[in-house]
Amino acid sequence: MALILRTERTEARLLPEQKERIERAASLKGLSLSAFMVQQADEAAIRTIQLHTSWSLEEADRDVFVQALLDPPEPSARMKTAVIRYRERSEKV
Repeated sequence: MALILRTERTEARLLPEQKERIERAASLKGLSLSAFMVQQADEAAIRTIQLHTSWSLEEADRDVFVQALLDPPEPSARMKTAVIRYRERSEKV
């Protein structure tokens, strides 16, 4: 097994009751306070990133979305006008 060196350090200030609670939880999992905090913070970071970078659609919404991708509607007059205006502006740059 490869040796993993931890080179980064961070610090946190806790209320006494928070520290006691975290120490108890770490003990119940058989981990050091530091290992427990790193593990929990990393898991929370992964969940937070997933929550903010992915979508989840209900079945009906998913079906509408997929149908729109497979058979997109024709662009409206406003959309066509906007595309023309965008292209004209892009050419000037």
